[in-house]
Amino acid sequence: MTPRPAAPLLAALLLVAAAQLATAPAASADDPVPPIGAQATGTPPPGADPMGPPPGTESSVAPPEVDGNSPGLKMRDGATLATAKVLPLISIVESEGGEERREETSTNLTFALQAEVLFGKNSANLNREANARISAIAQEIRKQGATKVRVFGFTDNLGSSTSGDVLSKKRADAVHGVLAPQLASEQVSYEIRGYGEQYPIADNSTEEGRKKNRRVEVSFPRD
Repeated sequence: MTPRPAAPLLAALLLVAAAQLATAPAASADDPVPPIGAQATGTPPPGADPMGPPPGTESSVAPPEVDGNSPGLKMRDGATLATAKVLPLISIVESEGGEERREETSTNLTFALQAEVLFGKNSANLNREANARISAIAQEIRKQGATKVRVFGFTDNLGSSTSGDVLSKKRADAVHGVLAPQLASEQVSYEIRGYGEQYPIADNSTEEGRKKNRRVEVSFPRD
C-alpha cells in the first residue's frame, strides 16, 4: 500500500510558522498592556486621544447641566433670607438615674433637680438630702457672680392643671427658701414661678418621662 504524503505536508506547515515567529518583535516585560477597548495592535480605540490621560483618570460621563432658571432653585417672589445668627452651644450633663441635670450654654447655667430627690410625693416639704443639693447650686451661683436667679417649678400632666400650678410654685418657693439665706451677701434678685405641666422635657406617657418632668430648675447667667 502506498503511504499518504502526510509527513511532507506537516513539515511545510512547520516551516511557514517558524518564518512568521522569526519576523515578529520579541515581547518584553516592559511592554505596556493595552487598555480595554484598544485594538489587538495596541493602538488606541477609534476617536481616543493618543496623548490623553490613562484610562480611569477622568470620567467619560459629562457632568449634568444645571438650569439656573429652574423654579426649584429660586426663592418665591417677595421672599428674603433670614438674618444670619450664631446659635449657642449647649452642654447637657445628667446623672445616671436622671435625678440631676446640668445644662450649660455660653451665657447661661441651668440646674434641674427631680422632685423625688427634694420632696415627698405630692409634697412641697424638702427632705433632709435636699439642703446639700441646693447648697451645691448656691456655690455655683456665687462662683459665677450671678445677681439674678430664676427658680421655676414644674410637674407632670397627671391631676388637674390647677393643682399642678399650685404645687410647682410651692416647690419653687421651698428651694428659694434655702438658696436665699446662703446668698444673702451676694445681692441676688430672684424670679420664682410655678409652671405646672407646661414645658415638659420628657414624654409624659411613661413614668420615666413624668419623673423627669417633675422638677425644679435653678438658672442664672454665667460670668
